[in-house]
Amino acid sequence: MMQCDPVTGACLLPKRNDEAHSSQLSQHPGWAVRYIGDPMCSWCWGISPTVRRLAEFCDAQGLAFSLHVGGLRADGGDPWNDAFKAFLRNEWRHIAEVTGQPFGFTLLDSSHFDYDTEPACRAVVAIQMLSGQLSLPKSTVLDFFAAIQRKFYVDGQDPKPDRFYQSIFDQTGLPFDTFQQSFASVDVRQATDDEFARCRQWSVRSFPTLLIERDGAISTLTTGYVTPDALLARLSSHNSDAEEPGQVNP
Repeated sequence: MMQCDPVTGACLLPKRNDEAHSSQLSQHPGWAVRYIGDPMCSWCWGISPTVRRLAEFCDAQGLAFSLHVGGLRADGGDPWNDAFKAFLRNEWRHIAEVTGQPFGFTLLDSSHFDYDTEPACRAVVAIQMLSGQLSLPKSTVLDFFAAIQRKFYVDGQDPKPDRFYQSIFDQTGLPFDTFQQSFASVDVRQATDDEFARCRQWSVRSFPTLLIERDGAISTLTTGYVTPDALLARLSSHNSDAEEPGQVNP
């Protein structure tokens, strides 16, 4: 069954037999803050306001910020039975109490649901590619990620079919037909698998995880739930001895 740690506020990746050896090096020199999550990870919804503030802070400070999907339960894996639904109900209630984030529970009344997180992650990869092609604002991908989370966790709708995303595109004015083609394409499916593999190479084993990169070397900033103030203080401390991009002031 899905494993989430109520103390640290993190959902754990299942073990895989095909995991690559971890690598602490990236192909991107310089500074970056990387958020690793999954739209269908409940603690990622809990930490959403913190991530939003972090992204705004990075933009103001000139720090690169990027979002990466790790595939919490790609291809599902948990039977939709009373035990699993009870686990989710208790977990969501706890996260709501800790973080103040809203949760709806109508999804748990469904007689069948496949908790496969790959399509929601693939949708994020598709919007990342679309964002690059159309030169969309920096916040587009994080906004889209959060919209999926709200529609799933609050409204109780299924992110697997492409029609789930129609209302999100209607609100933004972005081309839904272009997204549909991308969402179903072989290239985006492969790019999503590559993203999952990249996160494992970064030694990410639970969500949410925040990484900080300096000149290609990656280290963990935090794993699990953290408040905005605590996260920015940790980031400031982490970078206090850096010459570039300068002293970070939350």
